[in-house]
Amino acid sequence: METPRPEAKLYLAKAKQFSTEATAAMKGSRNDAAMLNAVHAAISATDAVCVALAGRRSADPDHQRAADLLQEIGGKSKDVINSVKQVRMLLAKKNVVEYESRQASAKEASDAVKRADRFVEWASQTVEDAHL
Repeated sequence: METPRPEAKLYLAKAKQFSTEATAAMKGSRNDAAMLNAVHAAISATDAVCVALAGRRSADPDHQRAADLLQEIGGKSKDVINSVKQVRMLLAKKNVVEYESRQASAKEASDAVKRADRFVEWASQTVEDAHL
């Protein structure tokens, strides 16, 4: 979906909010909430980078398409390839935490929050470097 490049900052702000909430939930032993907020942080950060670099974002309900778009936009960039891997790992946890009955462990939540934090930090630098 075509999106004006300056809106990347709005998606990045959402990513940072989700990341902050993921950390707070993890500290409060609300592991499912921590994981889901971490996933949403990564989705919003993906949108931010795609919009900043190409003025496009995925509107597909399957969030793997957002990762596909990031990969397409980034080409063979090692930073993007590594970041796409992080997003895909987080997205793989989304269905587990949302739709399965078992609760996430503290270790799973901690891992998801750390991955999301790293990804949001990378997205922040990427958006900044885009000079919007």
